Amino acid sequence: MARRPTVADIARIADLSVATVDRVLNGRLPVRQETAQRVFSAAEQVGYHGSGLIRRRLEQNLPHYRLGFLLQRPDQLFYQDVAAALQQASVSPTQFRVTPTIAFLANQTPGEIATRLAEMTPRVDAIAMVAVDHPAVTAAVQEVEAAGKPVFSLLSDFAAGIRRGYVGTNNRKVGRTAGWLIARSAKAPGKVVVFVGSHRFHGHEMREIGFRSYLREAAPDLSIIDTQVSLEDGALAHEATLDLLRRHPDLSAIYVAGGGTEGVITALREEGMAGRVALVCNELNPVTHAALADNIATAVIGTPLAALGPSIVSLMAAALAHPAADSAGQTFLPFDIYVSENI
Repeated sequence: MARRPTVADIARIADLSVATVDRVLNGRLPVRQETAQRVFSAAEQVGYHGSGLIRRRLEQNLPHYRLGFLLQRPDQLFYQDVAAALQQASVSPTQFRVTPTIAFLANQTPGEIATRLAEMTPRVDAIAMVAVDHPAVTAAVQEVEAAGKPVFSLLSDFAAGIRRGYVGTNNRKVGRTAGWLIARSAKAPGKVVVFVGSHRFHGHEMREIGFRSYLREAAPDLSIIDTQVSLEDGALAHEATLDLLRRHPDLSAIYVAGGGTEGVITALREEGMAGRVALVCNELNPVTHAALADNIATAVIGTPLAALGPSIVSLMAAALAHPAADSAGQTFLPFDIYVSENI
């Protein structure tokens, strides 16, 4: 029979005295949080039967933050992945405890966003959300900030100068990178179209600006036609793509700067456009993965969700722990680029 781990085993692994470990296990005298964490980690490592009790005592002494997250449409694979990343990031911290509340917006209207923000505010200590940039949203954010609850913009910026901080990619750089990819893969001369979810999404606007600026500089033979608004709806994007293919036989490339990617991919498949129209879109998921493998998509630019979750949770906790600190400003995360050869 295997020997049962002892207090001496924990002390040896943690490089602490037996007396210190005993104080942590029995709660006899106060010890530093990092010391208690070392004891817990060592107890977990050796399989000590009382490690669960140590964890509960650790958690009792940690600050507790109720963090709220408002995301866009729950039917989209990307926002499902974002929700999962935020949930995981909420259980990972060791210096504080988090109770996450994750909700999805029914639509992009400023009234809906303001209403949902007001509903969530009493139940949480801080909020991060994906929202359009609109005066009504700015006013709603200002009210929440005035109540002492920090608000962060996630993925797409809004309420600049009022919200506490932004976490996401540098969307102008994302757009220029998409332009670089299109310029090297599209057949010229030809037409190019950009899809955005809404002109009110600051992130989509910055991507479009970056994309257009790069093509003006580096690919003058590619002509950008009117921007298409998908409202983050795959069905709308599908119909718009079919119409574009009918009206513009010289269509060379599509850049999906916002939502609706699944609809664009479906239309290109239906029309047999693999390898004939270059497509750059966002976020790697089963649909875009298959599109890369089948030569429907040229490249996919991805948000690093493994970094997004911990980054926003840490910033929200820091804002609550140090309310008088300066604004976090903009936190830009490096984005990923996927092609058929690295998926």
